[in-house]
Amino acid sequence: MKAPFAECGVTTDSPQIDSLNHSYAVVFFFAIAVLLSGCSVRSMAVGALADAVAKSGDSYAADNDVVFVGLASPFGLKTTEGLLEEVPDHRGLLLSAARGFTQYAYVYIEQPANEIEDFDVQRAYAERARARRMYLRARDYGLRGLEAAHPAFSETVYRDPHQATAVMTRDDVALLYWTAAAWASAISLGKDDPALVADLPAVEALIKRAYVLDESYDHGAIHVFLISYEMSQSGMHQDAAARARAHFQRALELSQGRQAAPYVALAESVMIAEQNRREYEALLQQALIIDIDSRPEWRLANLVMQRRARWLLVHADNVFLE
Repeated sequence: MKAPFAECGVTTDSPQIDSLNHSYAVVFFFAIAVLLSGCSVRSMAVGALADAVAKSGDSYAADNDVVFVGLASPFGLKTTEGLLEEVPDHRGLLLSAARGFTQYAYVYIEQPANEIEDFDVQRAYAERARARRMYLRARDYGLRGLEAAHPAFSETVYRDPHQATAVMTRDDVALLYWTAAAWASAISLGKDDPALVADLPAVEALIKRAYVLDESYDHGAIHVFLISYEMSQSGMHQDAAARARAHFQRALELSQGRQAAPYVALAESVMIAEQNRREYEALLQQALIIDIDSRPEWRLANLVMQRRARWLLVHADNVFLE
């Protein structure tokens, strides 16, 4: 007898089935949590469900269909938010929400807004405003996650960000990174909001503390962030481009050159600023030849960044004077 889905090229040993079985488990736990009347048993069931959902985002990373993941993501994000009403201090869920809303805003709101601006400026601006709200939503979940382990953090980070982040440990790196990423992204779309722009010192404190604690986090994610961040501070640092290039090299080392993001980040941040079209195009072409199957766990991220690279190449005339 054939295994289910075998005719479609999916076997019981495949990642698709693992993901499907995981989904069934999540639904099962949810049903248990709803039906059980005993408070302690219900609490245990909700906790188990929260743990499962907090880990479920990893199943998206190896997917090869960006659109399909986009259709599934809102349900997962709302499920996470629903669970956070039950377990508001669950750090795994708060990290999942911070990461998930940041990724969704970038891939499915901000980037499409850039792509439609040529023929629908009004809608593009509306979508960017929506993306900013989503980034702030992600930031708030990240702050809650850090607050859960470090009481009063959300208050202190605005007043004295360096003091607030000094108590962070290696266990906080993921939340530090995603909170900083969400916050910085919101600021980049809200430069007309002085109060939001004034939060930049907090963003810098978060990402620099993450860097100190684990500069190799997620195979170079912090360095990719800092490529762009260094150039945003170019008015304050004369060697900003050199620092950005150093982060680029380190990101390549940590990812073994198998991620498209470092190439795209350097092209967008440094090459446009230097008006170096030749290297800009070479970097983006390099991003496009990354083998998305060489590291399946990076497949979706590479597809997203390759789409960005193609768009940047097509619109190169808009950012280069010659």
